[in-house]
Amino acid sequence: MIVWGTSLSPFARKVLGFLSEKKIPFEHRPVTPQVDIAEFRACSPVGKIPAIDDDGYRLADSSAICHYLERKYPEPALFPKDAKSFGRMMWWEEYSDTILVPAAGQIFFQLVVRPRLLREQPDMAVVDKALTTDCPRVFAHLEKAIDGPFIVGDQITLADIALHCIFINLKLAGHPLDAERWPNLGGYVAGLMARPTLGAIRDPKAA
Repeated sequence: MIVWGTSLSPFARKVLGFLSEKKIPFEHRPVTPQVDIAEFRACSPVGKIPAIDDDGYRLADSSAICHYLERKYPEPALFPKDAKSFGRMMWWEEYSDTILVPAAGQIFFQLVVRPRLLREQPDMAVVDKALTTDCPRVFAHLEKAIDGPFIVGDQITLADIALHCIFINLKLAGHPLDAERWPNLGGYVAGLMARPTLGAIRDPKAA
């Protein structure tokens, strides 16, 4: 299986973490969105990451990929069995993708992507707003919801893998989560980052 997409993307990292937790062998090809590589575009016609090629079966979008992988490789299960827990898992994954990532991702984009990849100056007003308004609002919601090592049930699920990814980006941007201010969320994220399957994810170095 080939996985296209840099681990700096929380969506690509979600798929890489999902595969790692399931111990599914894969070849990681870290590309950025919209790169003009024919093999990648065959998997992701719109140029978004991540995308996979599983022995000729091509698929893009992190959620679609994880659902496909869970159906094809059901053990170890990363989706809850009962309907209510499954629904909550899906809700938290969607919360991560559409609420958490847009709020915290602004910091990574401004402080890492713009200066290092786009050769542009960051907009520090955007960073300040994300740090003082957008992120605290989202973190406060998570702080109240978390009461254990996992967000749904008593074992890791897709929701946990999705939620932890953006906190890697915050750390890389020089703004790791303040665990003293957000102790429940801080302990939760630290526990996920400490998992060998998730903590070891890196883009492979060029030969």
